[in-house]
Amino acid sequence: MKKHVISLAVLSAFAAPVFAQSSVTLYGVIDEGLNYTNNVGGSHVWELQSGFAQGSRWGLKGSEDLGGGLKAVFQLENGFDVNTGKLNQGGRMFGRQAYVGLAQDQYGTVTLGRQYDSLVDFLAQTTANGNWAGYMFSHPYDNDNTDNSFRVNNTVKYTSPDIAGFQFGGTYSFSNSTNFANNRQYSIGGQYANGGLLVAAAYLQANNPGVDNGNGPSGGAISPNDADFISNKLRVFGGGINYTFGPATAGFVYTNTYIGNPTGFEDNATTTGLPAGLNSLRFQNFEINGKYQLTPAFFVGAEYVYTLAKANTSGGSAKPKYHTVGLMADYNLSKRTDFYVQGAYQHAQSANTGTFLDNALIVSADENSSTANQVSVRVAIRHKF
Repeated sequence: MKKHVISLAVLSAFAAPVFAQSSVTLYGVIDEGLNYTNNVGGSHVWELQSGFAQGSRWGLKGSEDLGGGLKAVFQLENGFDVNTGKLNQGGRMFGRQAYVGLAQDQYGTVTLGRQYDSLVDFLAQTTANGNWAGYMFSHPYDNDNTDNSFRVNNTVKYTSPDIAGFQFGGTYSFSNSTNFANNRQYSIGGQYANGGLLVAAAYLQANNPGVDNGNGPSGGAISPNDADFISNKLRVFGGGINYTFGPATAGFVYTNTYIGNPTGFEDNATTTGLPAGLNSLRFQNFEINGKYQLTPAFFVGAEYVYTLAKANTSGGSAKPKYHTVGLMADYNLSKRTDFYVQGAYQHAQSANTGTFLDNALIVSADENSSTANQVSVRVAIRHKF
């Protein structure tokens, strides 16, 4: 992404010398396209939708040289809907990221604020949805947050420097309530890159994610208006590997998600109640993905995800299964503007639970399919600045 840097060096003749090594960057993405989805409310829908391959955003980031290799760093990043101009991420002004911290090349970076967790920082890069494809290719309900459905508030993050291709990091998110553990989060992850090889793993646990701990819908580590699932425990772990050989990249990812005593889930910004007597949900996702760079300006990609779910209820257990296939083609009109087409198909093998779990749901669709199958197709343009 080409970024326009607003250099403060021009002020050096009028300000203290400390500003000579400072900079602020204004950047953004506008992703807009036309979607078709079938089996929505027993019919189909055509709609303009914003932010699929990448969420539409604008942001500011910068640094100040403090001397001795130490820098102050910050980032403020806004998410918005191109069609309506409204703010995303629960209406937050800087809902994607908002942090400040210190960085040192030898020892790493510590930042504080609203940030990404270690699943997003390390593991998501090995998935199709967290790398080149985006929202439509997410695992069912984005149950493992590899598409970054939620951010973590009140967070202290450490990111190590690159050590011979290995990098690691972790987060801790405060509940900011008198009950220290009520809606807190912690995560850890790492990755190793060498030539065309990328290997990554990450772990996240949250206590009472999405629960209002007295700080309202925007409070806690994972806010009620942010959470995928509102529950008493969320635990996610997984690993992935990508290998690039010439113009081709192939990858495999496994993630395991446990949701304890869920009471609701956030489905495309509409909170929907879960069936009574549900004690826990578990999702295991097995993803194979591939991408081929036909020319420097044109690539095609594909993924297949097999998801095995398990719903434990007071009356027993059920094991729904989901098969998701995604295809994408992307052509760069210039260094900053591209045109892409993508589509996804999902089939749900019903476990006869009598609930939403029996039907397909492509994450980017308006709502669960009215049948066990769903198809969604998108044609879009993306501009980066």
